[in-house]
Amino acid sequence: MREAVGSFVGWPSDLIFSDAETPTRPTHKAGKGISRRIESVASLKEVPGRKLKSAAKDIPTTSGTKSQIMMRLEKMVDESDIMHGAIRSIDFDEGVFGAAHFEIIAKEDMQQLFEHDELGIAVIHTYIWYMYVTLMRGTELCNRFNFIAASRINATLITKNPTSVKNDLVDRFMAAGDNTTPSLYFLPFNFGNGGHWVLVAMDLSRLIVYYLDSLSGDWSKYPSMKKTVDAAIIKFRSKKNYRNRKDITWVRVQCPQQNNSVDCGFFVLRFMRDIIALNRIDIPKMYFEEYKSYSRAHLDEMKDELCQFIVDQRII
Repeated sequence: MREAVGSFVGWPSDLIFSDAETPTRPTHKAGKGISRRIESVASLKEVPGRKLKSAAKDIPTTSGTKSQIMMRLEKMVDESDIMHGAIRSIDFDEGVFGAAHFEIIAKEDMQQLFEHDELGIAVIHTYIWYMYVTLMRGTELCNRFNFIAASRINATLITKNPTSVKNDLVDRFMAAGDNTTPSLYFLPFNFGNGGHWVLVAMDLSRLIVYYLDSLSGDWSKYPSMKKTVDAAIIKFRSKKNYRNRKDITWVRVQCPQQNNSVDCGFFVLRFMRDIIALNRIDIPKMYFEEYKSYSRAHLDEMKDELCQFIVDQRII
């Protein structure tokens, strides 16, 4: 299971489903909330996330050390039934991915955060939820930035059924409106075979696709991904009766580069965070002057944000 996209490993046997990429939805009542596999359903008090004070200002932290909020959350996890195989099933706001979505949180996901390990889908999606609640919900940013679930569009699924993946991508485009004004669709894309993450950001109105990879190379290494994205954009515009004025343009952004083998997921999250905080639809080819590189402090900042969010949302 470790090779699987999202690294959902170590689950109880009753949660393993053959011929499926994600488990079926639990039977708890629909709506935003948290269910516990062993404990009773917990109430969820909505606690707004902390607004980012400045796109370029770090939360004070000592690089490589655990903050107080992370140690607090780690203690909560250690004392919970998660350490004994329990899970949390979280319902996201429908606005996050344009449709109902739930996420499974298990011990392995929390350890990725605490140990600064390779990130799986659960952590990627939960931080996206944090960004939606903290930066976007109830603002005009919801009309400018959209997220696509990595569990529905990834290399593993494209290999199995590219037509289905293309149609899922079209459905996501259709759910967001007419797309005649500039906006970005963020697709955190996982390539499998090691779990490398890249960010694909699509501007459907201008037919521009931005490709951000924290390792060297471009989309030519992954032709099936580009083919699927291009086909989905063309089909969407056809369904909307938009005239394709020009070819789709792909832009490889010279974004910050990681210097180890585990940071790609953190970098993809940071890319999205900075683009939203700067409120920029057009991504400069040489990236933003504010962020020519990312230090460990930039990544630790995101981990602290997510730890605080998990505590505030009473997920554990």
